[in-house]
Amino acid sequence: MKIQHRFLLAGVLAFLPICAAKAQAQPQVGQAKGSDEISSPSSGDEEGTAKVAKQLANPIADLVSVPFQSNIDVGLGPNHNGLRYTLNIQPVIPFKLNDDWLVISRTVLPFIDQEKVTGTSGGQYGLGDLTQSFFLSPTKPQPGGIIWGVGPVLFLPTATDSLLGTEKVGAGPTLVLVKQTGGLTCGILTNQIWSFAGNDHRRDVDATLVQPFVFFTTKTAFTAGINMESSYDWNADQWTIPINLQFSQVVKVDGQLMSIGIGGRSYVERPNNGPDWGARLTVTFLFPVKR
Repeated sequence: MKIQHRFLLAGVLAFLPICAAKAQAQPQVGQAKGSDEISSPSSGDEEGTAKVAKQLANPIADLVSVPFQSNIDVGLGPNHNGLRYTLNIQPVIPFKLNDDWLVISRTVLPFIDQEKVTGTSGGQYGLGDLTQSFFLSPTKPQPGGIIWGVGPVLFLPTATDSLLGTEKVGAGPTLVLVKQTGGLTCGILTNQIWSFAGNDHRRDVDATLVQPFVFFTTKTAFTAGINMESSYDWNADQWTIPINLQFSQVVKVDGQLMSIGIGGRSYVERPNNGPDWGARLTVTFLFPVKR
């Protein structure tokens, strides 16, 4: 199956929950069966929906979210004609410890489909390595309005193909700092992963992620922003720095809050076989927490 067909298939799978919800939904009183199923929130809900959109801009907000993030990167490989599609499933689940503290679980599980990325090896398709982070965070902003979270990050060799993962087990610390003022959200998320087990014949993992971000959310729950998902490979002494420009809108689908986002990125620093540019489509299911 070609990568374009898998891209389409993954998009269909990401939207299956929406189709199921539409099939099960019953028309409300006074609602015609032929009316639109997808709409922006009503005026009475705008303030609450904008609040949810602002929470989504915060990586450690007290909000359950399940993003399906589709990424395509172009220009990889030794001949710069490779293509990689990655579907990241990234559930974020907060757990309340007490009135003062939360633990936020953030998971990144990638499904990867790539062609002409690793020279003469052809194409690969399957799971990549899983990254699991846990943040301990105060329930309320600290002095100066700073929101922070700190904890461990785990790196697990879940890849189904040796060319899609490292075959290494790793761990390290992770930290996030966020400041929100009005509709503006700015902050930084960072982690450091060192491998300590796995295939002895594969290179060790020693990598740092530095992700600064700035987002602005309007009263209509529209968010625009920019971030850099920068990573540094200490073994190769190499930065990979994509600059992402992103736009998203929170909508309701049969009463289910969702965020639909699009974006593009350019790589200002990359390895010799790294991508030139990429694009992103994200569908996020949102479940506000009632405490």
